[in-house]
Amino acid sequence: MLEVRELECVRGDHRLFKGLNFTLQAGELLHLRGSNGAGKTSLLRTLCGLMVPANGDVLWQGESIRSSRDEYNRALTYLGHLNGIKGELSAIENLQISSSLSGITLSEEAILDALTKIGLAGREDLPTKVLSQGQKRRVALARLLLSKTTLWILDEPFTALDVQAVDDLKRLISEHLNADGMVILTTHQHVEIEAGVMKEVDLSA
Repeated sequence: MLEVRELECVRGDHRLFKGLNFTLQAGELLHLRGSNGAGKTSLLRTLCGLMVPANGDVLWQGESIRSSRDEYNRALTYLGHLNGIKGELSAIENLQISSSLSGITLSEEAILDALTKIGLAGREDLPTKVLSQGQKRRVALARLLLSKTTLWILDEPFTALDVQAVDDLKRLISEHLNADGMVILTTHQHVEIEAGVMKEVDLSA
């Protein structure tokens, strides 16, 4: 469903990678590896359509994401390094806003249920600026529970999480894959995820 063809990324005067090819189908996980500066985040942003490649293309169901932007965006959830939450707003308010921006209307009950599952029960109404880094990360990760998207692109999703939260996220990813979802992620941590098919791309190679 996702295909990368001869992708090349240039940042400034530096070519990060070129001639990159891979495919990802339903139920598959792609682990993106590479040293710092190899271009992992740039690749993820390119896959999300946030950066334009120097050469090559990204295709979703056979169509370039440049020409099928709306359809692709509806199928995609991207979590980057930053949590993308507003400190003055509560977890509930942040998730209401992010969902509405994705064209999804969610009940407060659904959001409360997701926050409980992600380990934030009792902190739903607090301004997120008073939460710990790990708790802020959980707010962002609750978007995965609430999304109806097929493709998850996750940049260092395990950062700042405690052992229980890491296990919870691993289970969530496995469940998504078992439901024919697709996941692309980067992580510096050694994390074992149950996946029917696990692929790997190393940008340092």
